[in-house]
Amino acid sequence: MTILQTILDYNETFVEEKKYEEYQTTKFPNKKLVILTCMDTRLTELLPRAMNLKNGDAKIIKNAGAVISHPFGSIMRSIIVALYELQAQEVCIIGHHGCGMAGLESSSVLSKAEDRGVSMEKVETVAFAGINVNEWLKGFSKVEESVMHSVEMVRKHPLLPQNTPVHGLVICPETGKLEIVIDGYTSS
Repeated sequence: MTILQTILDYNETFVEEKKYEEYQTTKFPNKKLVILTCMDTRLTELLPRAMNLKNGDAKIIKNAGAVISHPFGSIMRSIIVALYELQAQEVCIIGHHGCGMAGLESSSVLSKAEDRGVSMEKVETVAFAGINVNEWLKGFSKVEESVMHSVEMVRKHPLLPQNTPVHGLVICPETGKLEIVIDGYTSS
């Protein structure tokens, strides 16, 4: 049985037994918060529990490393939409210790892509289109610096509502302990 079929079989039972009812909420975050965090599997349940968040409390956006790499990309668009259309009032950027993006070199990703059948001609095509593939696939050296960079991308965005608190935190993926990198209430 495939992974997809396993999911669909479970889902059929989930819906039939109305297990969804305990998760029902609105599209508006109860705690008026939008969070950008890493897609690390250790954070799936740990991060909300460590922050006392329940289903419906926050808009949670995930990507590799909790990094905003472009001011007009999909991550920043999602934050702007959450602030204007979905009643969020604060932003949290939350990185974590032991992130797979820490120290990641593009050569590692490209080597694995080649091993899985992606020709280097395709990489050259992407580069020819104006994408610096090495920078695009490169990670960061320190999670705190990466969080500060993403916070600054949000704070300096021309469409950010005035006086929006933008916080930067780092979470321990083993214990859930949060460390403040930037307190959005006190920094400007």
